[in-house]
Amino acid sequence: MQFVVAVVGKPRDPNLAGAIREYETRASRYWPLRVHEVREEPARSGSPDIVRQREGERLLAAIPAGVQVVTCDLNGRPMSSEQFAHWLQDMRERARDVAILIGGAFGLSDVVKERSTLSLALAPWTLPHELARLVLAEQLYRAGTIARGEPYHK
Repeated sequence: MQFVVAVVGKPRDPNLAGAIREYETRASRYWPLRVHEVREEPARSGSPDIVRQREGERLLAAIPAGVQVVTCDLNGRPMSSEQFAHWLQDMRERARDVAILIGGAFGLSDVVKERSTLSLALAPWTLPHELARLVLAEQLYRAGTIARGEPYHK
């Protein structure tokens, strides 16, 4: 069983990159976590639809076959930290491989959304994809502490 986080692009800001690395490292103490960064398609490549399509192909190619695909989307299902922790625990107990996907600046392609079995809202606001990755990494860490009854989640 593994959790895969597949994201478009690398964080450009070194401080943000450091915070993401820190929380992904912390989260990996609780969950079998792998992170895949796929190349961001230049916006000048064409329309937003073309950019989403090309990035979506890269995201889907980066995840193992047979995983449950979860997309991060503004219109997805909101979960409290506790609900997210219980959901992750349930996936672990079922020995389900899960891939959580974060799109680029133009979001996710329809093909990626159709492949998804769950759409997850990280916040009620639109987040830059780099910040969405940080929020997800922190919540993965928080979920681990909740699952083990540790004091981080107050």
